[in-house]
Amino acid sequence: MDLQHKVSIVMATYNRAHFIVETLQSITNQTYKNWECIIIDDGGTDNTLEIITPILEQDSRFNFSKRPSSYGKGLPGCRNYGIDSATGDYIIFFDDDDIVHPQNLELCVNELKLDKYKYCRYVRTVFHGDFDYKFDDTESFGKFEILQQDLSKMIDHTIPFNSCAVMWSKKCFEGVRFTETLMYAEEWECYVRILSEDIKGISIDKTLFYGRKHQESNTGEFIKHNPKRVNSKKEATYLIAKHLAEKRLLSDYLLKYLSSIAITFRDKTLLNKILVVSNHGTSQQLFSNFKFAMYPIWSVYNRMKKKVKNNI
Repeated sequence: MDLQHKVSIVMATYNRAHFIVETLQSITNQTYKNWECIIIDDGGTDNTLEIITPILEQDSRFNFSKRPSSYGKGLPGCRNYGIDSATGDYIIFFDDDDIVHPQNLELCVNELKLDKYKYCRYVRTVFHGDFDYKFDDTESFGKFEILQQDLSKMIDHTIPFNSCAVMWSKKCFEGVRFTETLMYAEEWECYVRILSEDIKGISIDKTLFYGRKHQESNTGEFIKHNPKRVNSKKEATYLIAKHLAEKRLLSDYLLKYLSSIAITFRDKTLLNKILVVSNHGTSQQLFSNFKFAMYPIWSVYNRMKKKVKNNI
């Protein structure tokens, strides 16, 4: 196995002593051995350091540090510090409560080492409770290229780009960092800026990462309508619209999609901000405002239609 390319794993952690050891063990079990794992503590108050100290002492590839005050509190600040600290050729972000497939790094590096592609995406699935360690060890799997023209599929999640489901060439982060004011959907906004450039990626049709679902996660809090997470999704939506407009990549479809997020949130201010940066003309503004006004009626109709369909 060619080990000349180093992978930097960036992991932010916050009060996950009850999960993180299992995650680090799955990293230790990687078939590809040339990696470093940069663990950044975001000011946690539990005994995470005590719990993982034996692992740190046994394997020097793990590095633990506190997030410097020069980086904002939260996941984006920790990841930015990790990017700035990384010494590898490639960067990948893992969460502190998930499980990594043993071949994750190996299969991604195999796709990136020839420098034809700037990133390698793969499938991420979720689990609840205890993890079933029955990994898919099949050697054959499908692949497809991802180009700039596929950007809309990433934005509308037709091709999901979870933060922990992509290995990037470190060059992708030259001049690019996570927006530290965002506390949810930060990878969505950051990855749009990367993928809006004319770069080529590869997607592997194989599950290489397993996300643990629990109510303490950022996504769990968003689903429960935590204001901090919801407001962050709104801000990310606006920033994406603004960036795409500046790059002249805000198509009619993407404008409708991003506007629909504002409409679903019932946020007229957000909708107007998106329409202002879009420069799509008066007719589009009138149509979007009409949809905003009619959304409550449409929503009730849609729920009734679904209820009738389920009862048939």
